Amino acid sequence: MLQDGEKGVIIQRDKETYAVAPHFPCGVVTPDILRNIADVAEKYGHTALKVTSAARIAIIGLKEEDIDSVWEDLHCSAGAAVGLCVRSVKACPGTTFCKKGLQDSLSVGMKLDEKYHGMEVPGKLKMGVSGCPNQCAETCIKDIGLVGLKNGWKVFVGGNGGGKPRLAVEIAKDLNSEDALDMIDKIVDYFKANATGRQRLGAMLEKTGIDEFKAAVLG
Repeated sequence: MLQDGEKGVIIQRDKETYAVAPHFPCGVVTPDILRNIADVAEKYGHTALKVTSAARIAIIGLKEEDIDSVWEDLHCSAGAAVGLCVRSVKACPGTTFCKKGLQDSLSVGMKLDEKYHGMEVPGKLKMGVSGCPNQCAETCIKDIGLVGLKNGWKVFVGGNGGGKPRLAVEIAKDLNSEDALDMIDKIVDYFKANATGRQRLGAMLEKTGIDEFKAAVLG
């Protein structure tokens, strides 16, 4: 039996079937991709299609012997849905599509996705990019988050959902996109160097202290 993450699968509740979730950077897809997903799902007798909280479309109810063929037909890479890695970069429509957008969240989110999606880290790590304070990308519960304001980006760290939810903490504001991306580089590097196995960024901050962390990433 395949394990979670092996060949990009997610084991289902029945312990017999699998789901796959193709990777769509920041949830952006084309009509052709959507048509192909529907065709592949029908071809292999799926149980359901599910739009996930990470802005993916999971094909559920697949048989183990079909997994290789499913991926071959999808022509997509797998979303990093399980494991100790950067799981997802969630971005709102921002100034590209939304009348309330103050910053270009999709452009910044795409850059983060290209660099970090699937990167191995000590504990799972999620990123969010919201183009305005409404935080439609749920930035306040992301390990690393950006929130767009009129004068630039706010940077948040340490949020997460789960059994012990934690709100992210603001560490910088009024950054342009380049400076915000540079700071995220420093945050990820610090996390990789200081977190213990399976530790989320917020839990690491509770151990190291926010002042030490800010001195390292703001300098």
